[in-house]
Amino acid sequence: MVHLKHELSGMKLEGGIADVIGHTPLVPLRRLFEQEEFNVYGKLESMNPGGSSKDRAALHMLREAIQRGDITEESVVIESSSGNLAISLAQLCNYMGLRFICVVDPRTTEQHKRIIRAFGGEIDLVTEPDTATGEFLPARIERVQTLVKMIPQAYWTNQYANPDNAKAHECTTMKEIADQIGPVDYLFCGVSSCGTLKGCADYIQKQGWSTHIIGVDALGSVIFGGPKGARVFPGLGSGIVPGLYEEGLAEKVVYVSDLDCVAGCLSLIRKESILAGASSGGIITAIQQLRNEIPAGATTVAILPDRGERYLDTVFSEGWVERHLSLK
Repeated sequence: MVHLKHELSGMKLEGGIADVIGHTPLVPLRRLFEQEEFNVYGKLESMNPGGSSKDRAALHMLREAIQRGDITEESVVIESSSGNLAISLAQLCNYMGLRFICVVDPRTTEQHKRIIRAFGGEIDLVTEPDTATGEFLPARIERVQTLVKMIPQAYWTNQYANPDNAKAHECTTMKEIADQIGPVDYLFCGVSSCGTLKGCADYIQKQGWSTHIIGVDALGSVIFGGPKGARVFPGLGSGIVPGLYEEGLAEKVVYVSDLDCVAGCLSLIRKESILAGASSGGIITAIQQLRNEIPAGATTVAILPDRGERYLDTVFSEGWVERHLSLK
C-alpha cells in the first residue's frame, strides 16, 4: 500500500481518531457476580477505536517519540506484537501516513493480521522460536532489531521497555477509573508487557491508595518467575521478563490457563452480554478464584483489555476449543 505523506508543519498526532482514544466505560458486572457481597466493575477497553487498551499505549508512545524528534515524516515504525498493539499502531501510523511493520508469530490470529493489513500495516512473520529459550518473543525481538538496522529511519516503539507505555495507563486508564468511581479496593490487571500493571500501580502509589493490585498471568509465563510452558492465546503472559517489570508491582499473582480464559469469556457473554477477548476471560476467572478473599462492600475493578470478535474462531468456537484445549 502506498502511503501519502501529510502536509504537516511539525508533525503532530491529534484530531480525528486520536482524539477518541480512552474515556472507556466502567460497567457494573452485577449479574456475573450477583452472589457476591463485593462490587465488580469492568473497564471496557474494547470500546477504544482500535478495540483494545493498546490504543492508549500506542498513542502515548508515538506522541512522545514525535515530540522528542525520534519520529518524523520519514520514519518507519516497527514493533513486535501478538496482535492488539500492532492494530493500534497500524491505525495511528495509517492516520499519519507512516509506514508500519509488525513482527508477529504463529499465535497471532488471522483476524488480527487482517485488521493490521487493512490499516496498511505490513506483517513480518517469525515462524521459528528462539533456539535458546524455545519462545517466540525473543525471536521476534531479534527480528525487530535486524529490521531496525536494515531500514533507514526505522523507529522501534519497544513496548516491553518503553516507559511511555506505562505512563499512558498512569495518565489515562487509572485516572479515568479514579474519576469514575474514586478509590479502588481491588484492581485485577492482566500482564504481558507490564505497561498497564506498572502504569496503574504508579498512579495508585502516588495517590496513596491502599488498593490490592492483583496481576493476572498465564500459566507458562515467566514474568513472575513461574515455570515456562506452552500458551495458546496471545495477550496474557510473556516468554521473557519485560523491561517494565518491577518487583512488587502486584501484591498477588493469579495464574490462569487457556481453558480458564475460555470459561471467563463464556461467563461474560452469557451473564453480561459482553463479547470480550481471551485476556478478559482470564481476568474474570481470576476474580472468581479469589472471591472468598475479597471482603463485603469492596470496590473491585477488572481491566478488560480487548474485544471478542477477534476470537470468534478460537475462544468462541466450541469445535476449536475441543480440538485444541481438550474440552469434553
